[in-house]
Amino acid sequence: MFAKVAKRAFSSSTANPYKVTVLGAGGGIGQPLSLLLKLNHKVTDLRLYDLKGAAGVAADLSHIPTNSVVKGFSADAQDGIKSALKDTDVVLIPAGVPRKPGMTRDDLFSINASIVRDLAAACAENAPNAAILVISNPVNSTVPIVAEVLKSKGVYNPKKLFGVTTLDVIRASRFISEVSGTNPTTEKVNVIGGHSGITIIPLISQTKHKLMDKEKRDALIHRIQFGGDEVVKAKNGAGSATLSMAQAGARFANSVLAGLEGEADVIEPSFVDSPLFKSEGIEFFASPVKLGPQGVEKIFSIGEISSEEQELLDKCKETLKKNIEKGTAFVKS
Repeated sequence: MFAKVAKRAFSSSTANPYKVTVLGAGGGIGQPLSLLLKLNHKVTDLRLYDLKGAAGVAADLSHIPTNSVVKGFSADAQDGIKSALKDTDVVLIPAGVPRKPGMTRDDLFSINASIVRDLAAACAENAPNAAILVISNPVNSTVPIVAEVLKSKGVYNPKKLFGVTTLDVIRASRFISEVSGTNPTTEKVNVIGGHSGITIIPLISQTKHKLMDKEKRDALIHRIQFGGDEVVKAKNGAGSATLSMAQAGARFANSVLAGLEGEADVIEPSFVDSPLFKSEGIEFFASPVKLGPQGVEKIFSIGEISSEEQELLDKCKETLKKNIEKGTAFVKS
């Protein structure tokens, strides 16, 4: 039911040209993400923004022979971010500091919250109709921050605000294939909840591996939930998951563009303003979302889940509600 990825990411032509802006294009995620977007033929106008270095990244990418123009914008240039955002269709926000060993995504909050708040204000003022794809962690809190800023500016459109949880989805596909000895490209795992630790819930019961041994399944779920720690530890203080996150961000951006283009049945999980658990005070939740010309076209239910997954969901909701409230309170205060 989910993750039907747009088919024509690297085709030779596209029905509609799209303007795409990356805010934080000089960083560890921003650079490979910008490269992948340069290779996407749906993108004909690619704008790269960062405090510094974006012009160099843009010059480098501009030598790649695809049908797009790339320009770099910096904070010290007059109207830098305004020019980067003017009339853009899609904004990706990977800006912020990466995790270091021992840090959780929530540890990043004090720094990244301010960065995301200011970039959201710039989007509200210069690109009020753009689809906004939030990558900056902690996503469970940064997406509500963007929502509150957009509301304060009178331009909030819940159908065009997305928390990118695609990394959890691709990790689930890869990790379950390693456990089961299958081809990861054929593994489709629905991942719901949020984008941090125990709020990440891979629904193994909805896969062809639902009879997996409990010990093996528990270890698999834990690895999906805390897969980012593997990378942080392996990089030994030199960064977090940048390359895999860039690929995940590019995949989701391509799906959003395919939806805007009117391609049928484009479905990806995403952390969005959702009705699924709003009665419990949870404003945002990740579940499969159908993407269309207006952004979110339909939010699917989580479907049938096992009793073990229900326990995970109950724990997820407790933490997720606090994460969301933390982001909302940050803007309101």
